[in-house]
Amino acid sequence: MSTSTFSSAHRLYVKSLYRRYLQNSLDWTIRRDLWRPQALQIRAEFERNRNVHDPRALAEILEKAEAHLANMKHPDPYIAPTAPGGTKWERNTPPTLGPLYDHEAAGDGH
Repeated sequence: MSTSTFSSAHRLYVKSLYRRYLQNSLDWTIRRDLWRPQALQIRAEFERNRNVHDPRALAEILEKAEAHLANMKHPDPYIAPTAPGGTKWERNTPPTLGPLYDHEAAGDGH
């Protein structure tokens, strides 16, 4: 059984940072064939620091990564059209399934 130096919260944070890096690079390069080499480069950068176990060195690496990500953040990120905030979000919402007119409530006494 191997023991990990870092907590699961740390692993989740690094995964989140990795996903944010990938998403930001995809905002800049929408074509997947051009984006894939960038994704591999991002992965290589994360793998290069995989075996850093010194908490201070790791904190410095993560701080630099967050600063770099903030500097490279796309000003108008890509949003899928049908996602919340997208151009087609709730454009054609389906009608309600309930009755359009309640005949019982508006009945004429019969």
